[in-house]
Amino acid sequence: MPLSIIHENITRVRADAIVNTANPEPVVGRGTDADIYDAAGYEQLLAERKKIGAIGRGEAAVTPAFGLQARFIIHTVGPVWKDGLHGEREVLASCYRKSLLLARQLGCESIAFPLISAGTYGFPREEALTVALQQISAFLQEEDMDITMAVYDPAAFRISRSLRADVSAYIASRMTVADAAMADMSMAEECAEEPSLNAAPESAYEPLLNAAPASAFRKGFRRKNMEEEREVRMETGAPLTPPGRRRKLADVIKEAGETFQERLFRLIDERGLTDPQVYRKANVDRKLFSKIRCDVDYKPKKQTAIALGIALELNLDEMKDLLARAGYALSPSDRYDLIIRYCLENQIYDIYDINAMMFDFGEPGLGA
Repeated sequence: MPLSIIHENITRVRADAIVNTANPEPVVGRGTDADIYDAAGYEQLLAERKKIGAIGRGEAAVTPAFGLQARFIIHTVGPVWKDGLHGEREVLASCYRKSLLLARQLGCESIAFPLISAGTYGFPREEALTVALQQISAFLQEEDMDITMAVYDPAAFRISRSLRADVSAYIASRMTVADAAMADMSMAEECAEEPSLNAAPESAYEPLLNAAPASAFRKGFRRKNMEEEREVRMETGAPLTPPGRRRKLADVIKEAGETFQERLFRLIDERGLTDPQVYRKANVDRKLFSKIRCDVDYKPKKQTAIALGIALELNLDEMKDLLARAGYALSPSDRYDLIIRYCLENQIYDIYDINAMMFDFGEPGLGA
């Protein structure tokens, strides 16, 4: 996928370019800077760095990568955090922007970043993340490049505390409801399977079952089951079947609704969007999107299907419908699915913000 957030030391990431949070002078600093020099080859890299000389804050320069699994090291000098009133955010944005532009000039197809200035330089982590995602998002709206955010310490990569608390509360409340519902269902099944030893024979209750109140009660169960079936069929696009009518498998297949691919591209057309607008907003690789475009029966991975729905800014019901056409559903008791529900209900459609949220909760990101 165009942007991936991973838990890894950046020196072990394979990419065309690795970004180093450099010291402004040609000396080796601490943290990521020291790790990169050690992994690349201390003396060789320092000799190349000295050829560049001083680097201004917010600027970027390049050296060979030597022992790293990369072609280039892009050295950028981040801001030292003071109070946020001395242009720190602008300088940090420049670090990302100029590193990406330099990588493009070098012909790179992939680049890996640490979270710049969030360590030794003391930039608040939440704000450092926001700036990083804003600049990467803006670049990917115009360019095709695989970008990796390598986070060695997950604690250094945090969404805002208020957002995390809100999502956590949402997940807890929905899981509680789901657990209670499962417990009720389990109890009902146990009662049905284990009748009382003192219960009268079933035939003794037959007159009662035929009485008006009990009959209405039984019809209520039947009606509820029919309504549930109707809801499933409406979500999947399958035609409704009159009660009691048995249908042949061939007829069911013949009357199948739109495939995932057909519904996806109809939604894209209805919204007046172009293919690049959608796959970039969905964090989906252009080549994969082309495969979906060319295959009416293509079945994507669940996270890819969700990402495309996010790019189209679907509401919850529309997302359920799109996922059902690929054979998926949103579980009411799965944390990954609950985070997606939270985003849809709160109209959060920035894929990079959502993926930061997913990483923070230890879940895989969206896209492909």
